[in-house]
Amino acid sequence: MESIKSIIQASIDVKQQLLENEELLSKIDAVVKVIVEALKKGGRIYFCGNGGSAADAQHLAAELSGRFYLERKALPAEAFHTNTSYLTAVANDYGYDAIYARLVEGILNPGDILVGLSTSGNSANIVKAFESAKANGIITVGFTGWSGGVMKELSDYLFNVPSTDTPRIQESHILIGHIICQLVEEQCI
Repeated sequence: MESIKSIIQASIDVKQQLLENEELLSKIDAVVKVIVEALKKGGRIYFCGNGGSAADAQHLAAELSGRFYLERKALPAEAFHTNTSYLTAVANDYGYDAIYARLVEGILNPGDILVGLSTSGNSANIVKAFESAKANGIITVGFTGWSGGVMKELSDYLFNVPSTDTPRIQESHILIGHIICQLVEEQCI
């Protein structure tokens, strides 16, 4: 029982740090504004991640393209990794590190937004996608852990969760992502 309580408390502790971080709260507000502005101008939101972060990326894209709380028009949001034929072909032909960068080059336009989730901030395929995004006028939003990793320098907006524990980081990514989705939805109805 104590082990269960300690895991729950660890999650609460990280979220308490988020709640008390005024800079992070302001950044959430800024990202909401950037996304709403991009959507109003015809931009699209794309998400990428690996493993559990890929699941979280897909989850957040679905909150926008489906619906979160409100009945509304679908918003143009998509997770990069949902096309397995593309992923396996590009990984086979160019290497796994190129899978997201090639999509950035092929389908994103200036004014679109790329959201990358990586608990370390060092996932090579996301780093390369962010490098490509920066070179092509795409806004980058990074979700990482404590250090921010390589993505720290490549993110226009960085949510580096104050933890080095992967499950606690991912829990906080979903929290921040849900807040963003809810506020974007409220402003896009």
